[in-house]
Order: sequence, then structure tokens, then C-alpha cells
Amino acid sequence: QVQLVESGGGLVQAGESLRLSCAASGSISSINFMGWYRQAQGNAREMVAGITGIGSTFYGDSVKGRFTISRDNVQNTLYLQMNSLVPEDTAVYYCVAGQGRAARWGQGTQVTVSS
Repeated sequence: QVQLVESGGGLVQAGESLRLSCAASGSISSINFMGWYRQAQGNAREMVAGITGIGSTFYGDSVKGRFTISRDNVQNTLYLQMNSLVPEDTAVYYCVAGQGRAARWGQGTQVTVSS
């Protein structure tokens, strides 16, 4: 099974950018769905962005135009480029490989955006 480790989170000011990485301990080439979810304190986990094996992408309404998801099937890494960050983006960000009961989740990385 694929294990996932997120990195790249941190504390930034509003308007700044961060790039999150999710390194997989194994090939992700055969995994159709890869994605990023986030969970703010006291809120439900929400889908931020997803990407298919052929590179089709989709985004949550709150991040469209600001975030970009990508995957490198050679480096076995999933990325989330986050631009124009706002305090509402503050959350723990999780990467996921697969769907449903077969999904594998990373441990999460904290993103905090100050005003």
C-alpha cells in the first residue's frame, strides 16, 4: 500500500503563497484519483482539489483560480500550489490517494494564514 507524507505547510501572511507536497512511498502511476482535502478547526473536512491519472483537475469553489493541483508520476509526488492565500484557508491539509475504502491518507500538514 502507498504511504503518503505531506510537507510544505507553515505560517504565512494573507496574499502570500505556499506549495504543499505529498510524497508517496511507492508508485502513484496506477492511482487514478489523487487529491487534497482540508479541515479547519471545528469544521468538516472539505475537498480542495483533485486530479486524475491523465491530469484532469477539479477544485472546490473556494479555491478556484488560486490553487493548482499537479502530480509527478516519476517522482511519485502530489503537489498543491496555493496562491493569494487568505485567513479562511487556515486548516490542516491532507493528501489522499484512491477513493472510498481503498483510499490512503497522509498525516496532514498545518497551513496558517495570518491577516
